[in-house]
Amino acid sequence: MIEFLQSVLALIVTISILVTVHEFGHFYVAKKCGVHVERFSVGFGKVLVRLQGKPPKVDNACATQGAHTVSNEPLAGTEYCIAMIPLGGYVKMLDERDTFVADDLLDFAFNRKPLWQRTLIVAAGPLANFILAFFVYWILFVAGVSGVAPILGEPAPGSAAERAGLKAGIEILSVDDKATGTWSEVNLALFDRLGDSGAIKMIVRTEAGLDNVQTLSLPIARFLAGEDEPRPATALGLGLMQPLFAPILGEVSAGSPAETGGLKAGDQVILADGIALDAWSDFVALVQARAGQRISLRVKRGQSDLYLEVTPEAVATSEGTIGRIGVALGPQQWPSSMQRLTRAPFYTAWLPALDKTYEMTRFTFESIGKMIQGLVSTRNLSGPITIAKIANQTAGNGLESFLGFIALVSISLGVLNLLPIPMLDGGHLLYFLIEGVTGKPVSEQIQTWGLQIGMVFLVGIMMLAFYNDLLRL
Repeated sequence: MIEFLQSVLALIVTISILVTVHEFGHFYVAKKCGVHVERFSVGFGKVLVRLQGKPPKVDNACATQGAHTVSNEPLAGTEYCIAMIPLGGYVKMLDERDTFVADDLLDFAFNRKPLWQRTLIVAAGPLANFILAFFVYWILFVAGVSGVAPILGEPAPGSAAERAGLKAGIEILSVDDKATGTWSEVNLALFDRLGDSGAIKMIVRTEAGLDNVQTLSLPIARFLAGEDEPRPATALGLGLMQPLFAPILGEVSAGSPAETGGLKAGDQVILADGIALDAWSDFVALVQARAGQRISLRVKRGQSDLYLEVTPEAVATSEGTIGRIGVALGPQQWPSSMQRLTRAPFYTAWLPALDKTYEMTRFTFESIGKMIQGLVSTRNLSGPITIAKIANQTAGNGLESFLGFIALVSISLGVLNLLPIPMLDGGHLLYFLIEGVTGKPVSEQIQTWGLQIGMVFLVGIMMLAFYNDLLRL
C-alpha cells in the first residue's frame, strides 16, 4: 500500500510539472500576443484551489471605436485553478467560437489574431516541454551524469556479438558513430536500430590505450521487428561485465513466487539448498536451473536469519525453459573502474544538453514512425500506471534519476502534442498550415468531424496504453 501511494504521488508530481510547463507555454505567448486568457487550469474536473488574477487593461477609446456591441462588464482577470483530476490541464482563451464576444473586446479574442500569432500560441505548449527537457539536461550535465562503463562480459555462445569477435573486457566506444560513454547510451543506440536491416557499426577498445581500437560490424535483418518487449543488447549477445555482487534482493514483484515464499527487498541469500552463495550470478544460475523445483533458502534479514522456501515458475525462452522467482538485484556499488561521470562547465553544458534533447526528440519521432509501420510493437506504449511506477522508482534512485525521467517524459509529451491529430496541438497546427496555403480557415464542419475522429483515436490510444499497463502488472 505504501509503494502504491508513493507511485500515485510520484505520478501526480510528474504530470503536474509537465502539464504546468506545457500550459504555461500557451499562456505566456497568448498574453504576449494580446489574447485574454480566461482560465489556466492544472487538472480537470472540480476546482479545488482558485486564484483570481488582475483584469487586463482595456483601451476603451480604441476598443469601442466603430463597435456595434459593447460589453456590459469589463473582462475579469485570469482564473488560476488546481482541479481534482491531475492528469492534464488546459488554458481557456477568449474565443468567438466558444462564446459571444462584444465588438469592443474582439482585439482580445484568439480567433481574431493573425495566423502567425495563433500558430505561435499553439506551438508554444510543445516548445515549452522541449525547453524544460533542455534545461533539465543542462543542470544534469553541470552536476555530472553518472553511468556504468560499457565494458562487456563474455558474449553469448553463437551470438552475433561472438561472431563479430567481441570478447569479455572489451569496451564499446561508439555505436553507429554515436559516442557511448555509458551502458545506457549503448542501449539507446541499439534501440534506435529496431526494425532496421543492414549492419550495426561498433568501435571498441580491446585493451587500455588509444592504439587498441577496432571497428566491428554486426549484421541485422528487421532487427527485433514487432517484438513485444525488445531487448536488443541481449538479442545480439551483449552483456555487461558483472562484478561479484552479493545476492541482496531489490524489488520483489507482486504475486511472484518470491513474494509467495516470503522474500522481501533487502534480504541477502546466504544458502540455497545448502549451497553457499557469494555472488548474485550464482543465485540467478541456480534459480534458472530449478524451474518448478522447491528451493530451501537461508536468508539474512537485518540481524536475523530466516529459513524460507520458494518454487521458481517455469518460463519459456528462445534458449529453453528457465526458472524465475520475480526478484531484482538490490542496490549495489559498482567498482570505480566501471563508473563514468560526464560533467561540463555551466557555460558549455548547454551544448551536450541541446544535443541530448535533439537526440531524444528524434528518437521519439522515429519510434512512433516505426510503430506505425509495424516495426516496433504497440505493446511498448505506456500509460499512467507504468509512468507512476517508473516515476516512483526513479525518485527513489535519487534526484539525478528522477530529473532524467522528467526530461524524457517532457520530450514524449512535446512530440505527442505535435502529431497531426485533431484535439492535439499538432492538429491545430495542421489546420493553420492549410489556412496558410489556401488563404482561408478550415471550415467549422470539417473541424467538428476532425474533433470527433481525433477523440476516437486518442481514446483508442489511451485504452491500448492502459491495457499494456495491466499486462505488465
